[in-house]
Amino acid sequence: MKTIAIQGIKGSFHHQVAQEFFSQEIPVVECDSFGSLIHSLTHEQSTDAVMAIENSIAGAILPNYALIDGHNVSIEGEYYLSIQHHLMALKGQDLDAIKEVWSHPMAHLQCRAFFKDYPHIKLVEEVDTAYAAQQIQSGQLKGIAAIASETAASMYELSILQRSIQTIKDNSTRFFILNTSGIHTNTTANKASLRFTTEHKRGSLATILNVLSDCKLNLTKIQSMPIVQTPWKYAFFVDVTFEQYEDYAKAKKVMAIMATDFKILGEYKNMKI
Repeated sequence: MKTIAIQGIKGSFHHQVAQEFFSQEIPVVECDSFGSLIHSLTHEQSTDAVMAIENSIAGAILPNYALIDGHNVSIEGEYYLSIQHHLMALKGQDLDAIKEVWSHPMAHLQCRAFFKDYPHIKLVEEVDTAYAAQQIQSGQLKGIAAIASETAASMYELSILQRSIQTIKDNSTRFFILNTSGIHTNTTANKASLRFTTEHKRGSLATILNVLSDCKLNLTKIQSMPIVQTPWKYAFFVDVTFEQYEDYAKAKKVMAIMATDFKILGEYKNMKI
């Protein structure tokens, strides 16, 4: 039976993705950090994991790329979730009474513009959006609000003071679904995540990108990240989509020869609408 590791607790956005991706109420392992999420997966405390990888406002979560690359995990799928951040507090509280707002730092980042009109409110980092809501309810904390989902407000019996306070209303987060089963040829896939390095000379990256174009692959994302052990050398993480698996298979063979440290992180279905 599948058990899914999530960052945060029930009521979090990770929990919502787990339920929606697997289309059922599924047991979860609550993890207080992305590092402990990977530990849960690699130590067989869970069969799969849900990990946020980028947000349409805040951008890529670079440490998570490093976690995926540095451990024996693979990407089995992706999921895009519309993120609506709501400000919530104990019933009977109003916005004027709020002195602190607790939430995950990414939630604070995505709602930064809202709080410019409330300079007296202190933003306090928590490990998870839903955990902040739970703490307010369990401690009956007055003067404290949380940024979290509507599900969390309902689950932890908090009143929503202000809805959708994120800076950009059309706010979404992309999540990876991870496992440790390894990379298997998946001819039904139409998207892949790859990692490679190049020689430190002019045109080396362009040459690799030309391979993708020549093989009819569409580059949907490219992200560079420093290689800690080698100063001023970078690894590149790319996402590609394709209509024919045969085109992708050809590109894999060529890239394995031309790129350095070429690695397939996952082959899966493109879920973006």
